[in-house]
Amino acid sequence: MIKRYWQKGRKQKIITIILAIVLVALLFFLRDDYQPALLFLRKYIFPILLSILVLYFGLRKFRKTASTGKRFGILALLLVFFGILYLVGWHYKMYEYMKTYNVFLDLNKVEINELPLTQNERIQPLRNIFSMANESVGETKDVSLPHLVRVDGENKWTMAIQPSEKYVWQRISDNTEEVFSVSSTSPFPRFSNENRIPVTFSIGESLKFSRNTYNAVVQRFNPWMLFNYEPGDVYYMKDDAGKWVEVVSLTKYKGFFFPYPVFGGVMVIENGEHDFNDYLERIAIGKGKFIKPEEMKNYPFLQRQNTLSEKVSRLQAESLKFLGGFSDPLPWNMETAVKIPDLPDDQNQQPFVTDFDFEDTGVDAYNGLYHWFGLEPVGDERTSLTFSVFIPADGTDKVYYYDHAAKKQGYAGVSAMPLKVIESRKEFDWSVNKPVEFRPYIKDIAGRKRMFFLGTISAVKSNDAGKFDGSATPDMALIDSEYRDVVWIDVKHPSTWDKDVYDQLNEAWRASEGIEHYYVDEIRPVDDLSKSGITEAYRVMDSLKAIINEDNKQKEIDRLQRQIDSIKALGN
Repeated sequence: MIKRYWQKGRKQKIITIILAIVLVALLFFLRDDYQPALLFLRKYIFPILLSILVLYFGLRKFRKTASTGKRFGILALLLVFFGILYLVGWHYKMYEYMKTYNVFLDLNKVEINELPLTQNERIQPLRNIFSMANESVGETKDVSLPHLVRVDGENKWTMAIQPSEKYVWQRISDNTEEVFSVSSTSPFPRFSNENRIPVTFSIGESLKFSRNTYNAVVQRFNPWMLFNYEPGDVYYMKDDAGKWVEVVSLTKYKGFFFPYPVFGGVMVIENGEHDFNDYLERIAIGKGKFIKPEEMKNYPFLQRQNTLSEKVSRLQAESLKFLGGFSDPLPWNMETAVKIPDLPDDQNQQPFVTDFDFEDTGVDAYNGLYHWFGLEPVGDERTSLTFSVFIPADGTDKVYYYDHAAKKQGYAGVSAMPLKVIESRKEFDWSVNKPVEFRPYIKDIAGRKRMFFLGTISAVKSNDAGKFDGSATPDMALIDSEYRDVVWIDVKHPSTWDKDVYDQLNEAWRASEGIEHYYVDEIRPVDDLSKSGITEAYRVMDSLKAIINEDNKQKEIDRLQRQIDSIKALGN
């Protein structure tokens, strides 16, 4: 048809050339709009090609067949084929099953025999930080989703103060001009003064057209990347020169038959208000510097950092269900199959970004930020902790896992924690208070490593499940995953948490494990006490009650009581 139109004359040729140029220009400048369609073809290339081939040969056979009965038979076979393809591939999720298995085969898995310790515990859950940040901005501003990153050697929540999505004109004309950088270890997060950093980004998550982060990154892709890469989470951090940058995590798809996602590096976007030349660059080739995973070692600010998309880490953690073999997760097996437990009242699901210390674990792993998962058996009624999974947050090609089930530890998992907390404080109104985000708390207490879950109580509006109350001093609890006891802790004094746990559980530990005494104050001799030391003598007596053997306890108390009576007599 185009050839016949071309041959009609000079005018038609000019129109055809102009239309071709316009079409090519649209394909070039609007590639960020149709890139999701290219990515869809990449993800499902095998079933799409299979369906096209079967349909082509089926319809070809249909047209060549003269018999009505045979034609109905061919149509029936086609319907049966596509019905089975849908039923097995989508309804029973076998396509996802194979994709996850490919992820498992691609993983560099390392089993560890010692749990790493947690450090720099973050006080607030993500949704509380998000709620408090939104309370600190004006009507025409929004706050991007917070992410835990390392800034100047400290773990901080960072998020952009950007034009609100409710006001289109601001999204077209304004820039992102401030960034929140709030300490994650402080019980009193502040969203003002020094924690409100003035920095201009002309490319942002809420901005429109070529200034949108997604659009700018996709425009930067070459033709091969358009089919294989996908922008993910957006982080705000400082580069090696101390300047604030926008780091976009990239997901790459590998494989042909069942493509699966892996970490694909990052795109780094510098700050600054762009001029007309930058505008031309944005609409033509996008903005950002692409850094491949193997090149990230050349950038210190990206090492031990949080740049891995949670979409990728969730699939990597879920793929450990194949540790028992390819067929183990099938419905008739499931002896060692596991899942990522998602809690209905928790708006921030796993992974929980946590700071770990691998110093004494015997593996070559850095100390810093990891995506942590607590995997549990697939059954809804099973809540035991099967695996602890530690995925380096900087995209390092290793996955560390600790097998609790094989060691027969019998720890309770994340999904068991909410009821433990609710049962320990029946006086709370749990219809508007929700225990959320149970992240790991692993410490060396009373002679060995002990694993707890650190949970926060967040108030939620009854008519808005996503509206969390960001309290500066929330109620917090530590739950012993082995003994199932709940210890309510003082959020303002993190340095006392370990002793609070010991004070509540030490008798149970001594009775069960036969451990020694810990956290005992230094004992001063009673002979050194003066007439004003009666109170000190009582303190000594209380300490002795906690450490002497049961058989001699009363005898020692009586002796101290006689000394106290003598001191009182001398004073009189």
